[in-house]
Amino acid sequence: MKDAIKPSHDGVILDLEISAGAKETGIQGYNPWRKRIEVRLSERAQKGKANAELISFLSGLFNVHSRNVRIIAGLTNSKKSVKITGANAVDVLKVLSEK
Repeated sequence: MKDAIKPSHDGVILDLEISAGAKETGIQGYNPWRKRIEVRLSERAQKGKANAELISFLSGLFNVHSRNVRIIAGLTNSKKSVKITGANAVDVLKVLSEK
């Protein structure tokens, strides 16, 4: 899972694989071939609803304000890169390992 978590100068960048329209929102696991963390979202990928849910879910998961979670790549794609400002890679990995 470490391959999907990249430290940056002011936070952490996560490489994610998103499945929208699932029954429940949550971390599904890690895809070692794509080197991405798999996340399922209950919202459908329409009019930015899934992206808004992703930001809300990650801010709650890592206990940061939603303005500190930003999609930096893949806004309209299932493969996304998300930056979490103010987080560090060790804490993020610990939280994800517990899920």
